[in-house]
Amino acid sequence: MGDDSEWMKLPIDQKCEHKVWKARLNGYEEALKLFQKIEDEKSPEWGKYLGLIKKFVTDSNAVAQLKGLEAALAFIENAHVAGKTTGEVVSGVVTKVFNQPKARAKELGMDICLMYIEIEKGEVVQDELLKGLDNKNPKIVVACIETLRKALSEFGSKIVTLKPVVKVLPKQFESREKAVRDESKLLAVEIYKWIRDALRPPLQNINSVQLKELEEEWVKLPPSPPKQTRFLRSQQDLKAKFEQQQAQGGEQSDGDEEEETAVAVDPYDLLEPVEILSKMPKDFYEKIEAKKWQERKEALEAVEALTKNPKLENGDYGDLVRALKKVVGKDANVMLVSMAAKCLAELASGLRKKFGTYAGQVVPTILEKFKEKKLQVVQSLQEAIDAIFLTTTLQNLSEDILGVMDNKNPSIKQQASLFLARSFRHCTQATLPKSVLKPFCAALVKQVNDSALEVRDAAFEALGTAMKVVGEKAVNPFLADLDKLKLDKIKECADKVELPGGKKGAAGGGLSAGDKKPAAKAPPAAEAPPKSSAPPKKSQTASVSKPSAGPAKKGKPASAAGGKTKKTSDSKEITEAEISPEACEELAAAVLPASCLQQLDSGNWKERLASMEEFQRAVETMDKAAMPCQALVRMLAKKPGWKETNFQVMQMKLHIVGLVAQRGQFSKTSASVVLDGLVDKIGDVKCGGNAKSALTAIGETCSLPWTAEQVVSLVFAQKNPKNQAETLNWLANAMKEFGFAGINVKGFINNVKTALGATNPAVRTAAITLLGVMYLYMGQPLRMFFEDEKPALLAQIDAEFEKMQGQSPPAPIRATKKATAEEDGDEGAEQDEDGGAGQDIMDLLPRTDIGDKITSDLVSKIEDKNWKIRKEGLDEAAAIISEAKFITANIGELPLALKGRLTDSNKILVQQTLSILQQLATAMGPGLKQHVKVLGFPVITVLGDSKVNLRTAAMATLQAWVEQTGMKDWLEGEDLSEELKRENPFLRQEVLGWLAEKLPTLRSVPGDLMLCVPQLFTCLEDRNADVRKKAQDALPAFMMHLGYDKMNKATGKLKPASKDQVVAMLEKARAVMPAKTAAPTKTGGKGSAEQSRAPSASRASEDFTDKPEAKKVRGGAAKKPPSPTEEAPPPSKEKECNGSKKPPVKGKAAAGGQQGAAGKKPATKGLKDDEDKSGPIFVLVPNAKEQRMKEEKQLKILKWNFITPRDEYVEQLKTQMAACFAKWLLDEMFHFDFQRQVKAIGVMIERLNTESEATISCLDLILKWITLRFFETNTTILMKVLEYLKLLFTMLNRENYHLTEYEANSFVPYLILKVGESKDVVRKDVRVILSMLCKVYPASKLFPFLMDGTKSKNSKQRAECLEELGCLIEGYGMNVCQPTPAKSLKEIAVHIGDRDTSVRNAALNTVVAVYNVCGEQVYKLIGNLSEKDMSMLEERIKRSAKKTPAAPVKQSTAEKTQREQPTNPNATFLRKPAQEDPGKLNQSRQNAHSDHPSIPKEFQLDLDMIEQDQRSVCELPDLVQHQLDELLEPVMIPEPKIRSISPHFDDLHSSTASTINFVISQVASGDIGTSIQALAQIDEVLRQEDKADVMSGHIDQLLIATIMQLRLINSTHLADDRVDKKDLIKLYSCIMGNMMSLFSMETLAREASIGVLKDLMHSLITLMLDSRVEDVEDGTQVIRSVNLLVIRVLEHSDQTNIFSALLVLLQDTLVSNAGSLKVSELVMKCLWRMIRFLPENINSLNLDRILLDVHNFMKVFPKEKLKQLKTDVPHRTLKTLCHTLCKLTGVKILDHLSMIENRNESELEAYLRRVVKHSGNLSGTKSDRGNEKSALGTDDRMSKAKVSDILSEIFKKIGSKENTKEGLTELYEYKQKYSDADLEPFLRNTSQFFQSYVERGLRVIESEREGKPRIQSSSVIPQHNVESSLSSSNEELKPAVYYERLKILRQRQGLENTTRALSSEDEPPQRPAISSLLSSKPSVASSTDMLHSKLSQLKESRELYQQEHNTRSGSPARAASPATANLDDLKKRLERIKSKRQ
Repeated sequence: MGDDSEWMKLPIDQKCEHKVWKARLNGYEEALKLFQKIEDEKSPEWGKYLGLIKKFVTDSNAVAQLKGLEAALAFIENAHVAGKTTGEVVSGVVTKVFNQPKARAKELGMDICLMYIEIEKGEVVQDELLKGLDNKNPKIVVACIETLRKALSEFGSKIVTLKPVVKVLPKQFESREKAVRDESKLLAVEIYKWIRDALRPPLQNINSVQLKELEEEWVKLPPSPPKQTRFLRSQQDLKAKFEQQQAQGGEQSDGDEEEETAVAVDPYDLLEPVEILSKMPKDFYEKIEAKKWQERKEALEAVEALTKNPKLENGDYGDLVRALKKVVGKDANVMLVSMAAKCLAELASGLRKKFGTYAGQVVPTILEKFKEKKLQVVQSLQEAIDAIFLTTTLQNLSEDILGVMDNKNPSIKQQASLFLARSFRHCTQATLPKSVLKPFCAALVKQVNDSALEVRDAAFEALGTAMKVVGEKAVNPFLADLDKLKLDKIKECADKVELPGGKKGAAGGGLSAGDKKPAAKAPPAAEAPPKSSAPPKKSQTASVSKPSAGPAKKGKPASAAGGKTKKTSDSKEITEAEISPEACEELAAAVLPASCLQQLDSGNWKERLASMEEFQRAVETMDKAAMPCQALVRMLAKKPGWKETNFQVMQMKLHIVGLVAQRGQFSKTSASVVLDGLVDKIGDVKCGGNAKSALTAIGETCSLPWTAEQVVSLVFAQKNPKNQAETLNWLANAMKEFGFAGINVKGFINNVKTALGATNPAVRTAAITLLGVMYLYMGQPLRMFFEDEKPALLAQIDAEFEKMQGQSPPAPIRATKKATAEEDGDEGAEQDEDGGAGQDIMDLLPRTDIGDKITSDLVSKIEDKNWKIRKEGLDEAAAIISEAKFITANIGELPLALKGRLTDSNKILVQQTLSILQQLATAMGPGLKQHVKVLGFPVITVLGDSKVNLRTAAMATLQAWVEQTGMKDWLEGEDLSEELKRENPFLRQEVLGWLAEKLPTLRSVPGDLMLCVPQLFTCLEDRNADVRKKAQDALPAFMMHLGYDKMNKATGKLKPASKDQVVAMLEKARAVMPAKTAAPTKTGGKGSAEQSRAPSASRASEDFTDKPEAKKVRGGAAKKPPSPTEEAPPPSKEKECNGSKKPPVKGKAAAGGQQGAAGKKPATKGLKDDEDKSGPIFVLVPNAKEQRMKEEKQLKILKWNFITPRDEYVEQLKTQMAACFAKWLLDEMFHFDFQRQVKAIGVMIERLNTESEATISCLDLILKWITLRFFETNTTILMKVLEYLKLLFTMLNRENYHLTEYEANSFVPYLILKVGESKDVVRKDVRVILSMLCKVYPASKLFPFLMDGTKSKNSKQRAECLEELGCLIEGYGMNVCQPTPAKSLKEIAVHIGDRDTSVRNAALNTVVAVYNVCGEQVYKLIGNLSEKDMSMLEERIKRSAKKTPAAPVKQSTAEKTQREQPTNPNATFLRKPAQEDPGKLNQSRQNAHSDHPSIPKEFQLDLDMIEQDQRSVCELPDLVQHQLDELLEPVMIPEPKIRSISPHFDDLHSSTASTINFVISQVASGDIGTSIQALAQIDEVLRQEDKADVMSGHIDQLLIATIMQLRLINSTHLADDRVDKKDLIKLYSCIMGNMMSLFSMETLAREASIGVLKDLMHSLITLMLDSRVEDVEDGTQVIRSVNLLVIRVLEHSDQTNIFSALLVLLQDTLVSNAGSLKVSELVMKCLWRMIRFLPENINSLNLDRILLDVHNFMKVFPKEKLKQLKTDVPHRTLKTLCHTLCKLTGVKILDHLSMIENRNESELEAYLRRVVKHSGNLSGTKSDRGNEKSALGTDDRMSKAKVSDILSEIFKKIGSKENTKEGLTELYEYKQKYSDADLEPFLRNTSQFFQSYVERGLRVIESEREGKPRIQSSSVIPQHNVESSLSSSNEELKPAVYYERLKILRQRQGLENTTRALSSEDEPPQRPAISSLLSSKPSVASSTDMLHSKLSQLKESRELYQQEHNTRSGSPARAASPATANLDDLKKRLERIKSKRQ
């Protein structure tokens, strides 16, 4: 029993590790109870057991093990950290639990495994279970298989990865143990349920008996697929849905589930690839060329046997494919052709997508071979081409198929059509877009009319299949020319078609949701390796939810299928029959007045004119449907028709044509009646305008492309040059108005060429103008049509193109009219056309097929052994391409030949090949896509070459290709990841750099990009530094598309050491991850224009600038409290944002919006510039500035430090700016023309206020760019830069921003250079900027820069710097002199002897300024001067009119300003809270909150008045010196306790502040030793209470230095292996000790300002969470110290400041994605702790300030946004804080909202009102015990009983230790309200001491309320009840009595005692207040000198501090007093002390 009692006392975790099994059992039981009790899954309690859980499951005692397993299961289920234990615990379960005889143990083991799967650790569990299958113990194997089966059964095949399981399954069937075989059989049955026949191939080779048994079991299974019954934690939504379905019977989603299951697992994925290339016969290539067919057959049989493997290893099959292709194409033996085709089919099936590379070579040969009549051959060829189709896309094969559709051989045409029909079956609406379908339909429509029946039938089948797949509406436009009979035949074929998987397609023309569902599904398993069913679902919902095709970006197929396209109506109108003249007259007579018709051909022109007027009126009033357009226009054409001689009549006629076209259903037949006449009149001076208007109207009705083609052909058939010129002018204008979509360029080019050659200059000019407009849309390719023109003409064309350069095409303002019924559908169709227009423009170019020229001789030349012949071949190929200019994609066998040359041993040939490939890219255009796999990736291989010139050429080639092909083809498949696998550093860095550049510009990428991630991770740890850097650069780009979670998951396969590094890099990348580019806007033809003109990158960059602007407006505005001056900008920002979003809406609106924007810009700019410039000029990239700071700090980039800027600095800056500046602005800023730079600065000035947030985020780059301008000689730009700087610093000051060290270091030294500029105006501006700089950057930090400036060779610079130094010392006192005043003054004094007069004078003035501040001490500071210099100085001092006494307060105040405005070098945004900064000289904050009484306003006074006041104060030193020693004697600390102070602090009266500043600056030193020494010195002072007060006023400075040191340790020392970790621990200990001493002294602790406290808490919390510290020896001790320190900080800091700091910190951590959740959790825990102590602290809080912070928080996180966070704790925290405040203050809480502007709009006020109202309703008649004050205020006439209750409650509070202060305050307020109240009954039975305590407390409160120095009355609380006897309380309070008496003595002198309430009676009293500095008798206070020198400084700092606290306590009378009260109060107090003593 003795032993038992020993372990019974142990904590649970120690019991669990005890050697006695009973102890462990007991421990497990208690742990189980504990685990079930802990509600918070993130509780720190869980962490204690992390290392023990494995021991729980592997316990050697069976009984204990069972209980351990139960406890482990509870742990895994409830603990957030359980996932960390997965590997070790599951391994333990497998080895130590599964072999146990007890079934319960095995069952619990399985439950543990399944629970780990539920908490998302399925992969690890599965790996461990699969390892268990190799165990020799069959019990373990059986249990592992059973667990796998159970997991699959419950979680399904999506969570349990089946491939590794299926791989090991056959081996288990061979086991000798029957139990293993049986269990394997059950597992096989379970797997079959999920994947069906996909399981058959892997199990084909098991024992036939077993296979038969399995087959029998499989047959018994139900046909419906199983469902997941257990869900992961992340699948709770699915779980809810499943439970709901269970409740409803669960039948609804069966269809969907079936679909998903069908594509869930592909048998191909379960197979292991087989490598066959090495197994091929060595003589294969010789035999295949043999003359004897038997030998060729042998070779093919050998290959056929190898290719039968269902899955083949990837490799280079090029030679084999070529050999087989040759057999198919040229072998005369049909049997061999059939065999070769089978081999190709098997190769395609085995390689799948990897065969796509070779598809383009083989398909043309197979199609040609379809001429073969033999059925066997045809079947083999069909199988081959079908298999090949599944490895590529229809688009890639389209050219080859279309090429044979016109073949003379009917068999080829038939088979091509049948192939298309089969291919269409595998397509969906998405994979068969309009652009692909259109050319096929055109070819098939021709074949429908073919003479051969089989060709017609095949065409019908193909068209029917297409109709079934994409829907009738999508295909009908292409079938407009077919008669009804043929259309019916096509529909009949469509009905017969059955799509794979029983899908119905979109036939029948309807596009209901039901029709779309299957069409939007992923293709069947045979077509592509299946992916998860998520993407298909997504597309399905996208298309279903879209009511119309509208401007939506998704679902192109839907828009293609939905609604009729324009061409449908066009086609119908083309077929409109011509009406005979008689019929026309009848129709016209029905709608026109008779008189009108009679007078039409009258001989009198006036009658004809009258007839026209009637005609016009009739047309205007006619109904659209009833208007017979053709009849009307034929009437107009009636004699005299278009030969009309009177211009008025003619004008009217033309106008009526336009009206009829606009108002009626105008067909192309009608148009053809009038076009001839219109063209004839277009050049007429009087009628031309009307003719053009009519043509435009016809263009709107019949489409511009058709109208233009007709008009141009008509006009060039004439000889009239005027008509030709005007037609071309009309066309140029019409293109701008309609857009370029659908224009047939080929139709115009010849006519334009004719016009260019015309003799009439007007025609030539018009043609060139038209070309300029076309250039806007087509870009550079247009020029290629005219390269053969004469040089002079070409120069004119180039000049026109140059004018258009940089402009973007205008948004179309007209469009072809749509049929009203299908308007929505038409928009979709148009949009689709626009979408494809980019490619159409390239297709318009006339291309030459050079396939015939690529002969076998040329190919053999290129592949020759002799390099000279190879070169000849390449030269020939280059000549062929350049001669053809534009070529089709068919280039024969050239690709494979060129591919061989890319690996040529002769590097010259490689270079030549690369140039040919660049040439190919330009010549082939988009057709290049199909050669990416064959030729593109070998180019990437060349990037690995060791020669730089080759790599450069390869990269140029790659870029040229990507420009034509886009990125998609490069990222699909495994090719790119295979390239990255090559361990070639050159290749890796080039490819990764390329990806880093390209990926951010893409909107989406193929999922195959994920395959590159493992290689990317490998590159992150590459030996080569450049590779590592490029990989890090590419990381954010990858993450942008793949997401952090996916990439983080991929790290699971890395080794632990690598994983940690990579995860850290992922975190960094996450912070700088670029935002995903938005979809480009489309407005009519503009979409097509932009697609064709600009490469995708430039468009993407435009999108990229748009998106963050919107984000800025939303998120940025809430970051700072609003001020009256800043109220206006946000709405305008919002408008701007909306404006930028508007263009996508619709054509005309968009155009109007853009024109409006353009109108504001200078008219000289092109349209494109205007569009670009309407967006934001800066991009707000989160954390980008910190990243730049880090990189510069780690020397990853050049440090901004130079004498003159070199090119590499400029390039580096340009690169950095590219990410966050608008492209056009960047071009302007770095333009060689200075005027363009001036314009750029002008724009920056314009946007300074509207984009202030973004300007601040790019501030470092702006300042760096400005430093470059300082080195230019141009005065204009220099003055403009200085103007911008003044406005910039004004804005920064208004925004309360502080420059960081990083920004200052890269700007200030270069600004100081310009202070020496020869021009006065420049120097003057620079001085102004320097003075403004002090408002955003501490003067003490500016001082060293100016000191460096005094060392310049430029005398003007030296003089100006010295003058500026004098100004700083005058304004801010001696403390600005860094590093020490003595050192600085010595350097300044040297310049008194300078040769230059201005420098001498400046130096003398500066020293005089010092004299004015510190008097005679200046002579000590300046050191030894020559007699001459000294006499000059003395003379100047005598002449100086300044008086010394005025300085001290000024110095102290100014330095306080400096101290209270610390900068945090690592923060991007540094906001200064309103009360953190009372000494700030500018008034922006005070203006913002001018209505609030608690803001100190002393510094708004006139400085002269202050100086006068100070002079009168300064007459008192003798008085104070005379009395203070005696005065403070009672509270003197006993002599023996005083320790000797550090030598640094001995001579306190010489320069205390400077010494402290110096020591504090050393705290932040990078050298650990220096820092420790400095901390030790400060600690020594802090521990001596009589000396500690010298630290007053330096607290923020000390804390900032400490924070900087903590950050330095975190970022540098911890990661540096060279640093001894023991030194680090020592440094941490010193920091913690120092802080503990500091925060033990409440007076000092309360000086910490909000911003500093915020940073301190953040640093401490980060340190607590830093796992690296725990890993260091004694690290846990450090963490414990930090914990204690945090509590100390919370307790002893100013409660308002710490509350505000925590609220701001919580807001920052929640806003920042980079911040860990754990940080915000700990911040909230601190807030909860503060809330818990609110009842004690409520009276010391400035509630206005806290409520302002809560208001700001709620602005950034409104209620809805709070609820969207992952956790609801922030919401609860805020709620609890508000409730607690309401509970404690009641209705009065609403009086504390004065700091909030627009209170009515504040969410906080509304919330508080609700809470107050609610609590009022709840309380009813009950008195509110929590807040007696409000109870007292509600009812003046109370019953005696209630009075008694209230007073007894108040006295109880006074009697309690915690609430004494609150009680006294309430008693005071009660007495004020009821002055006649009788307190005698309540004091009668109390001790005399208690009575005097109460009276004294009331006096203290009274003096406080009247504005006297604040005296805290809560120091010692008599512990007693009201009824307690005198004697007992006396005994109890003995220690406190002494302290109370001591305290009374101090209070009588009117001095403050800020000592905190003692936590227990025997705790010694805390250190005295700030003034006790003067009380230490022997060592310090006795010195008269010291009193004299320290008086003003102490007086000032103490008074400021007390004022701040008094204002915060919310005394309105005190705060509302005039600003002079502070200084007057100081004088009064000194007078009072004097009178009392006398």
